[in-house]
Amino acid sequence: MMEGWKEKLAILTAPIEHPRWRVQGYYPKDAPTYAVVVPYVDAREVQERFDLAFGAENWQNTYDPESGSSSISVKFENDWITKSDVGVETKVEKEKGKASDAFKRAAVLWGVGRDLYQIGEKVLPCTPKKVTLTSDKKTELRTPSALSNYLNAMSTSMGLLYQIWLLNKDKQADDEFKELFTRLKEYVK
Repeated sequence: MMEGWKEKLAILTAPIEHPRWRVQGYYPKDAPTYAVVVPYVDAREVQERFDLAFGAENWQNTYDPESGSSSISVKFENDWITKSDVGVETKVEKEKGKASDAFKRAAVLWGVGRDLYQIGEKVLPCTPKKVTLTSDKKTELRTPSALSNYLNAMSTSMGLLYQIWLLNKDKQADDEFKELFTRLKEYVK
């Protein structure tokens, strides 16, 4: 029983190879010169992960609009196991955003997208008049896709490092390994 469970969880917790990125905020507020951007996982990718791990017929999602709580239940053998979390309204399509946020937060409890917290936020320059993000080579990043493509290229190295760390659990307590890993992370950033 445990072996099949571990395989399913490995599918859910596999790193998100190409996260999407969104602007969390522009600073300073009166005349922005930089933006903080954060990675996120799309709800459709979450659905694909659960389909791959359990099959479309062996998982379900429920949402309570009053509490903003979403629950993801999976069927393993004859048992249903449920994890739940709440979401917050978004600036665009408040109710839909709240439901999507709750769904993705519940998925994180299952391990989906948890690796994105290791990537963390990034700071990008922007032009104050048009509030347009720019790359390190001053190329304008006008669309969400352009922003995601640019940052995913930057974060690939960090994602690989995270995988190396996870695959070497036996060495994580070794001081020399930790020191070398820390130095390599600083070099890649």
